[in-house]
Amino acid sequence: MKWDAALKDFKNYLRLERGLAENSIKAYLRDLEKVARYFKEGPDLNPLQLKLFLLEKCLRDLQEQNGLSTRSQARLISSLKAFYKYLILEDYLKENPAELLEGPKLDKKLPEYLEEAEISAMIDSIDRSKPEGMRNVAIFETLYACGLRVSELIGLRLSDLFFKEDLIRVVGKGNKERLVPINSLAQKMINIYRKEIRSHLDIKKGAEDILFLNRRGAPLSRAMIFHLVKDAAASAGIRKSISPHTFRHSFATHLVKHGADLRAVQEMLGHESITTTEIYTHLSQEQLRDTILKYHPRAGK
Repeated sequence: MKWDAALKDFKNYLRLERGLAENSIKAYLRDLEKVARYFKEGPDLNPLQLKLFLLEKCLRDLQEQNGLSTRSQARLISSLKAFYKYLILEDYLKENPAELLEGPKLDKKLPEYLEEAEISAMIDSIDRSKPEGMRNVAIFETLYACGLRVSELIGLRLSDLFFKEDLIRVVGKGNKERLVPINSLAQKMINIYRKEIRSHLDIKKGAEDILFLNRRGAPLSRAMIFHLVKDAAASAGIRKSISPHTFRHSFATHLVKHGADLRAVQEMLGHESITTTEIYTHLSQEQLRDTILKYHPRAGK
């Protein structure tokens, strides 16, 4: 089996059987193409001929040549393991040469998040006298109220809004749907935007059901949302390195901080594994530690 054919089949498997999003599929293939190139240009071995020691040598050489970060190394190993699991599933192999590959130990990087007052400052900094201002307020309130990814926000449709039930339907990674509660303030801002701004737009064909639109009546891009967040942070005098995803981290951190059940937060974020959500307990504990060290009566003794 040649590398090109194997990767093409693996791509189809990820898309059709695993139902992964295109960005996830591209990430897998980028990693595996590095390995394919290494074995095409070097020992000229196909994926079915590889053994553990060959994969380990490949990883060492790629690390030396490209200076891969620990996270890049871990992702590359994860991609190899998934690829070889697929080859075994399809009966191309009996033994998995990638099974015993060991990745580097990753330090858990706590994500940046905003304090509640900082989120309020960003939203308050928006000029609501402009049509796009009310839209941007609705966008920020929705990001924070529901913990959405950027792709989920820009894909949100009018038909996904169930305000009578205080819910929205979100289409997440791998086209998986989930229902997320939405608070009354976010609902109010969305309704104002719909009635006062969106209803006056010349909406492009195909965008009739998309909630958030630009001035030309077309869907917003990911880049536009990043730009809006950066501008609002600058206007509010916030110097943290933030992005739209920071609203998602803040949403989860604040829920955990105020006592929300971790399983409920997992469901709302659309995390497959509870371990992904557990990072927010560390954030909450870190804040608790800092508060105790700062305010305990004997902390300065």
